[in-house]
Order: sequence, then structure tokens, then C-alpha cells
Amino acid sequence: MPFTAITRELNTAFGDCELTFLPRVEIDITLAQQQHEQYQSALSSIGCEIVVVPTRPGLADSVFIEDTAIVLDEIAVLMRPGAASRRPEVADVEEVLQPHRPIRAIQSPGTLDGGDLLCIDKVIFAGLSTRSNHDGIEQLRQAVSAYGYSVIAVETNQCLHLKSAVSEVAPGTILINPDWISTSVFQDYEQIHIDTEEAHAANALRVGTSVIYPSSFPRTIDRLAARGIDVVPVDLSELQKAEGAVTCCSLLVRGVVEEL
Repeated sequence: MPFTAITRELNTAFGDCELTFLPRVEIDITLAQQQHEQYQSALSSIGCEIVVVPTRPGLADSVFIEDTAIVLDEIAVLMRPGAASRRPEVADVEEVLQPHRPIRAIQSPGTLDGGDLLCIDKVIFAGLSTRSNHDGIEQLRQAVSAYGYSVIAVETNQCLHLKSAVSEVAPGTILINPDWISTSVFQDYEQIHIDTEEAHAANALRVGTSVIYPSSFPRTIDRLAARGIDVVPVDLSELQKAEGAVTCCSLLVRGVVEEL
């Protein structure tokens, strides 16, 4: 079954993005836009249909569409982002997903960012981070349990989201930064450790047999290639200044989703 990658237009206010662990530096908006378009092209090159959701004035972080929802084969759950400035992003994503999945939504006092959710088969690892809390994770558990999913809460450390520290790169195989998250939580999976000189290198976007991955981490790319993983490198240097990464910029959906 084909994948649709739902992406969102980069906002002109991108330089005013939320930041938690990185210092604010100037972002070249034009270059960021070009890099985002190249990211979309990379997804298209490996067979994804691309749907672009328009942005709205003032939604500085809206290009990081992953944080607004988790889309499973059976259901979509809308997030309630931990940063209040990001909560208005969700409504437009709901409009896109509504025709294609039953919808549930995280409610106050729960908070949950999609970047804190790593789904591997029928297990969803949920990061307890500065953006996601116990209540949000419990609401997710209640929403997906009827479809056979289990939800495991995972403490995060020194990073914005769970997927800043760990992501899936092949069936049963994860890429992980052991300094930012406990490896024992993932003891049932084959683990590839990032290169120690590339602290932010654990975020990868697996699409079928390929992995979209930042070109800025060449040592870790070598480790992935040594395991026979098909790496599709992309330059996201400007988006990385906003604590962005390759999973952040799309929602992957099995099947075809119509354009707005």
C-alpha cells in the first residue's frame, strides 16, 4: 500500500519558533523553504504522495506537522501540543484527516506532541518530556487500546522529544542516542548507536525500505549504511536551528489522502 506524506507550508514567522534546548539563532527563511521543498522531493522520490497543508499567519512552528497527530491504520489521534502557541495548528490537520480515519483527540489537562510518539508494530512508545505529560499518554492509551496497541511511557532526558533520541530505521531495528534515553526500554530491538560526536543524530524517518536522514551526520550515516540501510540524505540545517528533524516535517499515512 502506498504512503501519503502530509506536510505543511513553512510559515514566514518561522524565526519566532518555540525553542527549549537550543539557543535562538537567525534562520534563513528562504533557505529553510528550499530545504523543506527538497525534503518533500526526497519523500516523493521514494514513492510518497505529497499533500501540503497551507499554513496560517502566526503559526511559526506549523511546518513541524508531526506534532499535531498520530495516524495509525485504524484511527487518527489529534494531539494537544505542550506549547500553547502550537495548539491552533491542530484544526487544519483534523480537516485533512477527517475523511480518512476515525478521529479521537487529546483533551485538557493532557498534553501530547506527536514527536514524543514512536510506533513500532503494535507498540507505541510515548515520551514523558517537557511537552507531553502522563494524562496525555493515558488518553492515548484509552484511544488506541481497542485496536490492539499497547502504550509504554518513556522518560526522556536532555532532548525535546522522544524521537530526538530514538527512531526506527528498519524492521526491529532502532537508531538511538544512549546518552539521552535508556537503552533497556528497547532491549527487544536491534540497536544502532549514533556516533558520539553527533548528539542529534538519532532522528530518522523510515518509509518502507528507505530512511530519510539529515546529511549533517555523516558518521552515523556510515553506521546505517554498514547495516545495509538505504539512506536518502537531506540537508535540513535551517530547520534544525528550530529543533526540527526529519520526522517532524510530515505525517505518514498508509493509503492515499486527497489534497485540500
